[in-house]
Amino acid sequence: MIRHKDHFHGSDLEKIEQVYGIQKESITSFSANVNPLGISPALRQTLSEKIDAISTYPDRDYVSLRKCIAAYAGTDFENIIVGNGSTELISLFIQIEHPKKAVVIGPSYSEYEREIALGGGTTLYYPLREEDGFLLNTAEFIAQLKDDIDLLVLCNPNNPTSTCITNKSMRLILDACLQHGIYVMADETYVEFADNTEQITSIHLTNYYNNLVILRGTSKFFAAPGLRLGYAVTGNRDLIKTINTRKNPWTINSLAAIAGEIMFQDTSYIQQTKTLIHSERRRMYELFAARDDFRVYEPSANFMLVKILRPDLTSQELFDRAIRKGMMIRDCSTFPFLDDKFIRFCFMQPEMNDALAACILEE
Repeated sequence: MIRHKDHFHGSDLEKIEQVYGIQKESITSFSANVNPLGISPALRQTLSEKIDAISTYPDRDYVSLRKCIAAYAGTDFENIIVGNGSTELISLFIQIEHPKKAVVIGPSYSEYEREIALGGGTTLYYPLREEDGFLLNTAEFIAQLKDDIDLLVLCNPNNPTSTCITNKSMRLILDACLQHGIYVMADETYVEFADNTEQITSIHLTNYYNNLVILRGTSKFFAAPGLRLGYAVTGNRDLIKTINTRKNPWTINSLAAIAGEIMFQDTSYIQQTKTLIHSERRRMYELFAARDDFRVYEPSANFMLVKILRPDLTSQELFDRAIRKGMMIRDCSTFPFLDDKFIRFCFMQPEMNDALAACILEE
């Protein structure tokens, strides 16, 4: 396992606006990994009718919202904890568990390491190997686990590789972690985009493993990052009690709580999203897989990792080329174990994907 010290998020739209002189409103972000359909039509149509809700405090326990999430996710509402985005829940969980040594399967999202470091802990990265298509070798990984590890963090499907761990493999990992006294935090931010969600999600495993907490949110699949609504699922009632004791009351405002209930029940929007992403993911993968100057890794989420094989082209140069045409991709050189030959982009509407492909694939 390798210790990694420095990695950063990509530039946000405001910084792009300053550097390139492009108005952020005219930029199509293929870097944000947000549902291209935008917010739920049901939410857009009905939320304004609920505006009077801000004149009262929301239910401190958010029972109605939690029951709605439980029905959507397929679990008991008593297993649900809601928070001001999954970021708040990541922070709370790490503060409570206070891991001295954590393992993150990487390359991955940087917020995990930041929170662990704030608590005085150390993060080690277990690398997904390029020669394996960035798929985890479960048996080899389990053999590396030791009693001095307190926490395992994995993103499933993983960002930025878009690869996944099936729940069959997760059972093996959880069994091994139980033997070593390791808690597992699984970030399922992108699982709803996958074709085989039921084979990837570990929600049902929370009924059998008390060393597992799962994080989800509404920022990506429901295209609502500004709503700041996230939730965690765990069967560990002691952990739930501790988190609820530590977290501030009313961290979710009244409108966000109502919005959550509306979104999770908009089955038409949910199905339209899955259909669009399924189609564009396959089409874009096959388009890039047919090229000799790029290598692609089969994606499970709503984005794809691409390696540049041309010796005269870097990820920064491709980022620059795309942004000058109003399209923002992710230069992955700041992720651990990746270099300046890797880019990531999400799948948007077909015509937008066509424009990006033409930009990237031009000779």
